[in-house]
Formats: sequence, structure tokens, C-alpha cells
Amino acid sequence: MGRVSRDAVDTAPTTDPDLLVDFRDVTFVRDGRTLVGPVTWQVELDERWVIVGPNGAGKTTLIRMASAQEFPTAGTAFVLGERIGRTDMRDLRASIGLTSSAVAQRVPDGEKVGDLVVSAGYAIMGRWREEYDEMDYAQALEVLEQVGAIHLMDRTWGTLSDGEKKRVLIARAVMTNPELLIMDEPAAGMDLGGREDLLAYLGELALDPDAPAIVMITHHLEEIPPGFTHAMLLDEGEIVAQGLIEDVLTAENVSKAYHQPIEVSVDAGRYFARRARRGRGGAHRA
Repeated sequence: MGRVSRDAVDTAPTTDPDLLVDFRDVTFVRDGRTLVGPVTWQVELDERWVIVGPNGAGKTTLIRMASAQEFPTAGTAFVLGERIGRTDMRDLRASIGLTSSAVAQRVPDGEKVGDLVVSAGYAIMGRWREEYDEMDYAQALEVLEQVGAIHLMDRTWGTLSDGEKKRVLIARAVMTNPELLIMDEPAAGMDLGGREDLLAYLGELALDPDAPAIVMITHHLEEIPPGFTHAMLLDEGEIVAQGLIEDVLTAENVSKAYHQPIEVSVDAGRYFARRARRGRGGAHRA
């Protein structure tokens, strides 16, 4: 094998250690169709991002790359300081807390909630023959209580509602003390009370300076917890707007992403959206 020249090494792309996600002109193509890109996007240590957009906008594909589940087709992607395609993806995934429907589908129906959460710290799905100490169980109980799921500790996965499963998966993701927490529609399938309880917890997490960087997908502005700092609007795989949340989630930008006039309002740090009424002169920022 020939030697790599010093010039080749010196010009290899690098990233800032404070960036947990560093995407540069990243594109993802499947079956000849561009699902995402080109996207340039950076997530810093203390940022909490929400990604919003209509169905088919590319949100899930984007976070699959950010969670080291997919390789980009083109562009340069760093996650937790490691370049995707040049590092062991299994090691990288161990430092990322992920909740998604794909994770939920991997859990056996007979798995006990307590075992599912406590085993997360060992990067396995459920308990086998390994032993856990009291600190492991204490932490599992703590995170289940934080997400309002302590009463589910002894239940099996197959008996849970969709909303209950969402809470348990968030507890499992937080159990690992991740550097980066990625959540795909964490409030989907919950009733009003359950959603508000979860958003209260996520709001507290977002305001905790010791919490990991957070990236969350949602279809609904009402499901964005207070304390989130940044937002990205996607449409057909392209960025409509990104940056500080108050600059991105405007009526103009949201209307552009959803291709209809949308009114946006903010109350006590919570965002709300609805189709603009006729005769109001189009969408505007409330």
C-alpha cells in the first residue's frame, strides 16, 4: 500500500471540538432521488434545536445522519468530532441518545420497562444475564420518574400505549448520559395531559446547563418545549430557514415551508400555529 502524503493529511477536513454536529453541503440520495440537501448545519454544545417541516421534508433522514445511522451520499459530516465514514459508527452511536419509531420497533413485546431502561447504559436492548448494581437501578428509577413513567416500571413493552412507549424511550435515551440527544416526534401519539407533562420535562431539560445538546423533530409548533434555542425549517429536503428560533419560526417562513398562509403566535415561550383566516391580509407574525 502506498504512503499517504503529508499534504493529503494536512488538507483533510477537520472540525471545531465545540460542534457536536457539523454538516457541510451534505446530501442524501436514494434510488436517484435527493431526499436531503445540500445542507450545511452546525449544532454547538449548549444548543437545543427543533427541526420542523411537512411530511416528506427530509427531517427523519437528516437526523438519521446526525445520529450516525446513515452515511451521507455527498458532502462532509462530523458528529461528536468524528467524521462519518471515517470512524466506527457503533462507538459513535453509543454516545448518542436516540428515540424514534425505528428504535421502538426493535423492542420485544415481552421486555419489562425497568430492564429496557437500565440496560441502556450497557448499549444493549433489554436485560439478559448481566447483573446491575443499585446505582444503575436508582438512575433508571430517577429518569422514569422525570418523564412521568415511574408507574410503568414493571409493565411489559407490549402492554404500553404509543404515548407510554414514547416516554420510556426518552428515559432509555437519557439513561446513557449522552453527549447528544436526538428525538423524533417525542410527543406524537400522546393525549393532551401526557403531552403537556412530557413537554414540561423537556423544557426543564432544555434549560439545564448540564444537559446534552438536543435535536428534536416535530410536525407541530405546539409541541416545541420552552427553552429551545434554535430551529430549522425543511421543505422537500432543502432548508427554508435556520438559526435562532425566534428568527426562524415566523409566519412568513412557516407559510413558505407549508405552502399555505400560516399565522404564528408565541405565548409564555410556547409556539402556536394555525391557518390564516380569510380577509386577514395573509399570514403575519403575531
